[in-house]
Amino acid sequence: MFAIPLGIASPVIYSLSSTNGDDILLPTLAIIALAMVLGVLTVWLARRVLEPAERLDKARLILEDAYARARAESLRDSLTGLGNHRAFQEELERQWAQAGRRNDRLALAIVDLDDFRRVNETEGHVGGDRVLVGVAATLTAGLRRSDHIFRIGGDEFAVLMAGQDAETAYLSLRRVLATALEGRVGLSRETGRGTALPWSFTAGIAAVPGTARDRATLFREADAALLFGKRHGRTCVTAYDPERHASAIDRPIAELAADVAKVATVGALRAVFQPIFDLRNGRPRGYEGLIRPMPGSGFSDPGELFAAAESVGRTVELDLACMTTCVASFAALGLPGSLTLNISPRTLESDEFSVHSLLKLLGRHGLDPSRIVLELTERQAVEDMVRLVRAVDACRAAGMRLAADDVGAGNAGLRLLAQLRFDIVKIDLSLVQGGAVRATSQEVVRTLKDLADRWGALVIAEGVETPEQLVFVRSLGIRAGQGYLLGRPAEDPGTDAVDLARLSTTSGDWLADRLRAPATA
Repeated sequence: MFAIPLGIASPVIYSLSSTNGDDILLPTLAIIALAMVLGVLTVWLARRVLEPAERLDKARLILEDAYARARAESLRDSLTGLGNHRAFQEELERQWAQAGRRNDRLALAIVDLDDFRRVNETEGHVGGDRVLVGVAATLTAGLRRSDHIFRIGGDEFAVLMAGQDAETAYLSLRRVLATALEGRVGLSRETGRGTALPWSFTAGIAAVPGTARDRATLFREADAALLFGKRHGRTCVTAYDPERHASAIDRPIAELAADVAKVATVGALRAVFQPIFDLRNGRPRGYEGLIRPMPGSGFSDPGELFAAAESVGRTVELDLACMTTCVASFAALGLPGSLTLNISPRTLESDEFSVHSLLKLLGRHGLDPSRIVLELTERQAVEDMVRLVRAVDACRAAGMRLAADDVGAGNAGLRLLAQLRFDIVKIDLSLVQGGAVRATSQEVVRTLKDLADRWGALVIAEGVETPEQLVFVRSLGIRAGQGYLLGRPAEDPGTDAVDLARLSTTSGDWLADRLRAPATA
């Protein structure tokens, strides 16, 4: 079975046989054979030990590749090829920090198309899409290659210009506006497409150094300048002037902090619930609790409220107040299944959070901890991973489950996925919606689903808004989903099952009515 090289074995055998004969030769050969057997066994055992590590490394590489592709997909606007709103937020955060470290200049421009609704009404959505592609191409051709351009809304774009002051940015946007009005356009670097339709826009610009104390204020200043331009004739570029535009900026920071504290302590919040459906039988398997600020609270929407809380350092206080509101409302409605509570990593790391306090809250309202899912949100990054893991372990020991929010969009990142065991993986809506039309997104969703299956985690598809998307996620064997097609957030969402077969067809006026229906909350 094993061969010993002749050049080595012959002298040994000769030496042994020429001395004491069989008395020495046979035991020595036995020792050699035993050593070879032990060597083979050592190699075999080493392979058995290393195989799990090799499989783990392979799985990690698959996850890293899927994660990178998922992030690229989730940060791109599929129509124009520009970065989307999420990409804008990440780049704004990065450039704001960089400008602060280097004491450098940074300009932000918000570009809003004029009368875009009229374009959609006269040219149809195909014509509107053609204009949007043209906008992207014109901005790309007219600005520096180092400028970052994003589509952050239906007809709204943002441009980040590192090293530029307000005056230089103003001149650049004026040139782009002149080009747009003439209908001249180059091809987009991202899509290779363009259009020669003339169009116009109104833009607002804010810059640092300036009066902005943080990136949220910088955005509000640019938005205030944009609003001023819209109110005074449109088709113009306006740089932020604190004397003329400050009235449109949010309240001073001391007042803002007081308003956030008031909302949290008084409980000027209401809960709405979006059902999460079983995609095998159409029945709701649970509900995600979402928060809306009450009228008169000083905040128009949850995004504004949480941005304000972050800017004044009150996210933990607000998180706890939101959890209390959701638990009380969910119990009062008597809804079945699980309740998903959104919570930031910062809250779980904080001294103010206690699993015992959460258990007391659930006990007061008669909710079993096994019905609670804690969904880690993306609002803030992890600062103390050890403390976060300890808090998560305590919650899981009490019977609660942990969900990873927006997987594929880079919220938790590989660090969280590697160090925390998630019971539920929620695939980001950008991948779900892209998967219905793009092969690359389909591959990423399939890979993430396979990895979640390997971890034994339930997969939930977020943002299911069209029949094609519903068919796509069900074809992959994804067992749960949520989105406007299935059910919108509401104060009393009901417990009825949905007809998955009917929702999977694109025919019928009833579907158009369902997709056009305004949200109930």
